[in-house]
Amino acid sequence: MVESTTKRQLVIIGGAEDKENDSQILREFVRRAGGTKANIVIMTAATELPREVGENYIRVFERLGAENVRIIDTETREDATSSTALEAIQKATGVFFTGGDQARITSILKDTEIDTAIHKRFSEGIVVAGTSAGAAVMPDKMIVEGDSQTNPRIEVVEMGPGLGFLPGVVIDQHFSQRGRLGRLISALLQEPAVLGFGIDENTAMVVTDNQIEVIGEGVVTIVDESEATYNNLGEILKDEPLAIFGSKLHILPNGYKFDLKTRQPILNNGTVPDGSVAVGSTNT
Repeated sequence: MVESTTKRQLVIIGGAEDKENDSQILREFVRRAGGTKANIVIMTAATELPREVGENYIRVFERLGAENVRIIDTETREDATSSTALEAIQKATGVFFTGGDQARITSILKDTEIDTAIHKRFSEGIVVAGTSAGAAVMPDKMIVEGDSQTNPRIEVVEMGPGLGFLPGVVIDQHFSQRGRLGRLISALLQEPAVLGFGIDENTAMVVTDNQIEVIGEGVVTIVDESEATYNNLGEILKDEPLAIFGSKLHILPNGYKFDLKTRQPILNNGTVPDGSVAVGSTNT
């Protein structure tokens, strides 16, 4: 059997990315989506201002040289069966989910023809990106809403189904700026996942198959529950504090990488902390 060489690529952005200056993160998305030959579809389901938000991204992507950029505005689930929209996705080399309300994205798009089409194209190698709410929907179980700047408790976060582009993890955005460590830990303990990612504003985690690279001005905070020795989730009421022992915490700035399979951070010279070369990594 010939092994597929198609790469699955995601650009997951913590929100408030630079759109006016160097636009490092959006530039990387356009580059991966085909550069000057990129055909980009902007999904505005999350926002109540689809034209205003969509046209702002059109301006940025065209400035960066994308050949073709168009908006798909889905206000209802009926819109998610549009033949015109499905044809645009079939031709796209990149799909970009804007910010807004992540619950709007899933309520309108999940399990529709557009959802199926985007997943099919993703498996074929197009780049899927999302910022803020568009980042929140990337796992199979997402944070719908929750309290910031608080200690971990069951009640501080509400979970719901995501779109499942990066299953088995939990993602939060606007992370350091809104003090969301407590709600990320709360979400992680309630879901069958061992990795939680908190992405700062103007920062992204770029996923290529099983490896993540951080780009931008902030950091990605990773909480690894895989070797945790204890939590009190089954012993407390929903308003009582959570306890957790033995978790790992990684802080990754621009240029650092992380292997999703081995759950190891990778230094920006391509080695893991013990000095060995990371699997699948190349020095640049």
